[in-house]
Amino acid sequence: MADALASRFNPVAVQGEISGFSRAASGHCYFSLKDDAGQLRCAMFRRAAEQVGFPVRDGQRVQVQGRLDVYGPRGDLQLIVENLRLAGQGSLYEQFLRLKAALQAEGLFDAGRKRPLPPQPRHIGVVTSLGAAALRDVATALRRRVPHIAVTVFPASVQGAQAPAELVAALASAAAHRGPRGACDVLLLVRGGGSLEDLWAFNDAAVVRAVAASPLPVVVGVGHETDFTLADFAADLRAPTPTAAAELCAPERRQRELELERLQGLMRRGVESAIDQRAQRLDRLSAHLGRPSARLARAAEQLTRSQGRMHQALDLALQRQTWRLDELRSRLPLAVHRGLHTSAQRLQRAEDSLALLDPRLVLQRGYAYLTDANGQAVTSVAQALPGTVVQATLADGVLPLRVRESGT
Repeated sequence: MADALASRFNPVAVQGEISGFSRAASGHCYFSLKDDAGQLRCAMFRRAAEQVGFPVRDGQRVQVQGRLDVYGPRGDLQLIVENLRLAGQGSLYEQFLRLKAALQAEGLFDAGRKRPLPPQPRHIGVVTSLGAAALRDVATALRRRVPHIAVTVFPASVQGAQAPAELVAALASAAAHRGPRGACDVLLLVRGGGSLEDLWAFNDAAVVRAVAASPLPVVVGVGHETDFTLADFAADLRAPTPTAAAELCAPERRQRELELERLQGLMRRGVESAIDQRAQRLDRLSAHLGRPSARLARAAEQLTRSQGRMHQALDLALQRQTWRLDELRSRLPLAVHRGLHTSAQRLQRAEDSLALLDPRLVLQRGYAYLTDANGQAVTSVAQALPGTVVQATLADGVLPLRVRESGT
């Protein structure tokens, strides 16, 4: 029978509403598809279930593709699901995936560009529809947790063809807002749950880019916990619901009061500890200081001892200088005599050396030196041409001479 079904009908495509959905520990999923005419039991094994890009739950109208089979133990007809997508929105979901990939490639979803929320916001902006239930949920949560924080609503449609343009304009208006309560510190972009088509305005590329480009941190809380939009990925923080978005950016007042009490206790203990330490230091200084009269007496005694040591040192230095002066005075005559004697000997040696250099001693040994008419010494035969008058200086006088012939 199973072979006959496989040969005649498979593969098949079925559309219906999910009922009795369950997921086993193995990862396999079991449910029924029903319509007004009846229902069909379905099994989707783990590998196929992992390919579904959205959370599956009862009541969803889906389109499935698979193969008919017979469950042997009971003989029941069942459909082995190999592909599952939302009915009427398959192309829309494919468009969602393509747009997500394109925006992710632009870097709009990078974790590095995510900004932290202000720990103590003073002004919260809310972008949503004035008639949305999400606005009431956000207002209730903020009123309960932080009634002292200013809240400004920037209205925009959250569904329909006009919604993307209004959402972009509201985000820009919130970023530029400078009202009596000052600028906003953080923005909430919220709406309630719905189908993929209902939430499609938050998948619009212009809205996603406006969220990513906002100068203020943006928290997106759209739909239920299982709903995801592209604005979630571009936001600085994604909240599972609008109420959770309000709670994430508005710490409960009681928590802040407890934190202030803790800080107050720390400051009080710190001040008390500082006062105790300085009091102890003052006690120690007072003990060291004692009575002023005692300190003055000790200082006067120390000054007297210092004066006595100074006088003794001066007397000893003066006595040593006197001894030194007497010694030098006794050694001075001997030193002068020795100096004069040494100088006389040096003078005699210089005179003897000078006498040895006297040219007259050389002339006395029979030598003579010649000079020309100008008194210049004749040192070469070339200077004594025939007929030249020269003078020969001898030991006892000068002898004029005339050159008769020149030698070579």
